[in-house]
Amino acid sequence: MTATVLGQPAFAHDFKSGTIELKHPWSRVAPPVAPVLGGYVTIINTGSEPDRLIGGSSVIAGKFEVHESTLVDGVAKMRPLKDGLVINAGQTVDLQPGGTHIMFVSPTARPAEGQKFAGTLVFEKAGTINVEFAVQGMGDVPAKAEDHSKHGK
Repeated sequence: MTATVLGQPAFAHDFKSGTIELKHPWSRVAPPVAPVLGGYVTIINTGSEPDRLIGGSSVIAGKFEVHESTLVDGVAKMRPLKDGLVINAGQTVDLQPGGTHIMFVSPTARPAEGQKFAGTLVFEKAGTINVEFAVQGMGDVPAKAEDHSKHGK
């Protein structure tokens, strides 16, 4: 499989299928030897029924997992969410560093800052949503989805 990395600047970008909206999927620049890469996105369920993120894929990694980070006795622990991630009706879920996030395992490419790479998120009801993850610098964290409404005011 050949990885497709797009050389476009990282601007806010949104994707939608059914009642699921995805706001600005992104990843950080990774060191050359990193065994995993993190993926982040804001997921909005505009429907009246819950949906569940049950999987996904990316052109740059051998495996896609959804992980939860928690503090246990002052130590950060990560674990995969084997049953997926529920997004309740009307709920907004931010996948962010240090919290729930996507884990791209065994990366085959490490895109540079400003590039994008293709991926999919698979939901129980909304189905497969094709997305592009924008690669950002190590210190960059985008504004939350609800903050985008204030742009231009």
